[in-house]
Parts: sequence; C-alpha cells; structure tokens
Amino acid sequence: MASRRFGKAAKVPDGYDIIEPTLEAMENELRDKVKESNAGKRNTESIWPVHQINWQKSRYVYDMYYTYHRIPRKVYDYCIKHKIVDAGLIAKWKKSGYERLCSTYVINPANYKFGTTSICRVPIQDRSETQAKAQDPTTGCLGCASGKESAPKNIFGNKYGQNLAAVQIAREKRMEAMRARQEEQERRRAEEEQKAAAQDAQGGGEGDSETDDSDSDDDYGPTPVAGVWANSQSLIDESEAMANGEGGDEKDGEYDRPSKKARES
Repeated sequence: MASRRFGKAAKVPDGYDIIEPTLEAMENELRDKVKESNAGKRNTESIWPVHQINWQKSRYVYDMYYTYHRIPRKVYDYCIKHKIVDAGLIAKWKKSGYERLCSTYVINPANYKFGTTSICRVPIQDRSETQAKAQDPTTGCLGCASGKESAPKNIFGNKYGQNLAAVQIAREKRMEAMRARQEEQERRRAEEEQKAAAQDAQGGGEGDSETDDSDSDDDYGPTPVAGVWANSQSLIDESEAMANGEGGDEKDGEYDRPSKKARES
C-alpha cells in the first residue's frame, strides 16, 4: 500500500504486513466517504469522517506498537516518516491529560470563540445537562477527556471510534481458540476411529461408525474473513474492555497501557 501511495517505491520494513490490510481498508473507506454526497448534512459534518478516520488510523498504529507490541519500531517509524499516521496527534497522546485526544484541532484556542477549547475536552461529569451529549462541530467527537468515566468508550459513537488494534487482537484470540477446539475435536475423532477399527478387527464386523459421518454439525473450520471493523456487539464489548485494560487475561501485563517512559521514547 505504502509504495503505491507515495510514488517511488520505498522499502517497506519487515512486519508492515501485519498492519497493511487494516490501513488499506481505512484508506479505501476515507476515499469512499470523501466521494459521498453531502446532501442533508451540515457543512462541518461532511468532514467528520476525515478527522475520525485519521484518529482511528493513528490510534491503530500507536496501540499496535506501544500497547500490544505487535509491530517493530521500524514499522512505527516508517508510518510516522511517510505520514501514514498523524505524528502531531500521537505526540499529544504521550502527554498526560491528552491520552484520548480526538484531534489537535480541538485544543487550539484560535479555532474557538473566547480563546477556549472544544466542548469535547470537557469531562462528561462536568458538563451541564444540555451539554451532556454535545459533539464537537468539526470532528463529531462526543468526548475525549482523560480520566475514568470522563468520556464515552467510543469517542465518536460509530465504527470510526472503535479501537481496531484491540479488535484485531480479540479476533486473533478467537481464531486461536477456534483452532484449539478444532485440533482437540480432530484428536478425539482419530481416537474414536482407532477404537472402532480395533473393535472391527476383533469382531470381524463391518459397518459404519458414528465417527464416519462426514457431515458432522460440529464444524469449527475456517470462517469467512471479517472486515476490519467489529460488527458483533460481543466483539465490540471484548475489544473495548481490552482497550480500557478491563478484560485482559494476558500474563505479566503484556497488554497493559504503555508507561510514561515508553510513550516518551
């Protein structure tokens, strides 16, 4: 993807293939959204997907490197150097209080009246009743303040607010569990076939065993490849819990949020 996008073919570092399909899917999504008709939308609402996909793409690469350690430093630096992700936004995420910032636009006082920042930077518990569900008019952000319960888990309230790194890790864990079940089922089936063969040899009988049924309903084989976004509520819940450090069962804090020292590197 990167070599096609940037004209001259740049040497893609090893490990880029881990994130390339997801990045390419987001590039295609952005292209489609830009081409969509703006009929029935407010002027600022038409550019929401631009800000939101930019956030999601940057968050994906950031978490795949810092949180889940799935890509090497060379891949992360490659994405920064070639502007595949928003380096300015990522730099803000490394600072305390800006860990979930939706866009650098919303913290620039020059963009708002009276030299303030966007409503999305105000913690939900500090808003008035009428402002509780207010969105930033430029980015569509519902709230990106730091702190527990200071903002919704999905800051945009749509698929662009999903943490795609957590979705990818959750999917991989599900696939590993499915493969383990399949291997266990095949092992048991082989044992049953061996027992049936031994019994047939001793009794000289012929006949079908229950294990000879090739139309078994217990099929844990490959399923169609899903899109990069989570479509089921269970996967959304699982990825959100993982992204917020609530559902990780990994040992030694493998999926913990990066420390301050790690983020500053």
